[in-house]
Amino acid sequence: MLAVYFDCPGGPENLYVKEVMKPHPGDGEVLVKVSASALNRADLLQRRGKYPPPKGASDILGLEAAGIVAGLGPGCKGQWKIGDAVMALLPGGGQAEYVTVPEGHLMPIPSEMTFIQAAAIPEAWLTAFQLLHFVGKVQMGERVLIHAGASGVGMAAIQLVKLAKAVPIVTAGTQEKLKAAANAGAAVGFNYKNEDFSEKVLAFTQGSGVDIILDCVGGSHWKKNLNCLSTDGRWIVYGLLGGGEVHGDLLARLLSKRASIHTSLLRSRDKEYKERLVKAFTEDVLPYFSGGAGAHLQPLVDSVYQLHEIAAAHRIMEENKNIGKIVIQI
Repeated sequence: MLAVYFDCPGGPENLYVKEVMKPHPGDGEVLVKVSASALNRADLLQRRGKYPPPKGASDILGLEAAGIVAGLGPGCKGQWKIGDAVMALLPGGGQAEYVTVPEGHLMPIPSEMTFIQAAAIPEAWLTAFQLLHFVGKVQMGERVLIHAGASGVGMAAIQLVKLAKAVPIVTAGTQEKLKAAANAGAAVGFNYKNEDFSEKVLAFTQGSGVDIILDCVGGSHWKKNLNCLSTDGRWIVYGLLGGGEVHGDLLARLLSKRASIHTSLLRSRDKEYKERLVKAFTEDVLPYFSGGAGAHLQPLVDSVYQLHEIAAAHRIMEENKNIGKIVIQI
């Protein structure tokens, strides 16, 4: 089969498409013929040699995929059959013609949704769902500050915060991204490049601040985050785009607000945790992607690239040009 590959860590120019052995499903695994995959920051970090796959995972890039069930390994419980349209949460291997997946990490593709749209759901939406519900325990009426509001996780988080009847507040680096976040349902948005988002957040919340911060930036935002975090607030760090170093009285300021810091990575979680997450998302959220009554959730696809255009796709994400997800058609 064909798969995205790189021989040594480095820039996007190191990526190419290579013929490799097609995987065989093991015990309790499903073989999926991939129609589309999507790009994540983790792929960029892995390509640079900074984020190796978990032990036992494929070293091929790609943390999510959508396609058709093509084979069933021994021990499968009959949850899926050959020909089913599915989307998959993966520790790696998605940017290839075939991938094997534990049966509990698959979800049915909502009706009337394309493979390209479905490929934009698993990693971003499960990350956002996990941060809000498994880690942050979001409650009705709470205010949630979402950094990188126009990213894949950001756009998912906005909609999931709304679904939880809470208030999404975002930051982004351009007016175009803030507008896209507003269209997705953000109550308000601030450009972190040319305004102090913490002062704006405090003004919007009439001085009380936000209850939860979803933070993929880290070090460079820490003072402003603490400034606008409410008493007893939860600050959830799931990325370090702005660095990991903090210089200052973080603990004293955190203590004064009785606030808590949580950290979370989804890729390295164990199989059982991911199964629980996928099951909860399938039951609680997936129905809202289909037409009908209630909230209608929508994955936002920024652009679509062919497999052989993988380097160009990486460059677009590296330059922060995308709004929503970049999808790779296999």
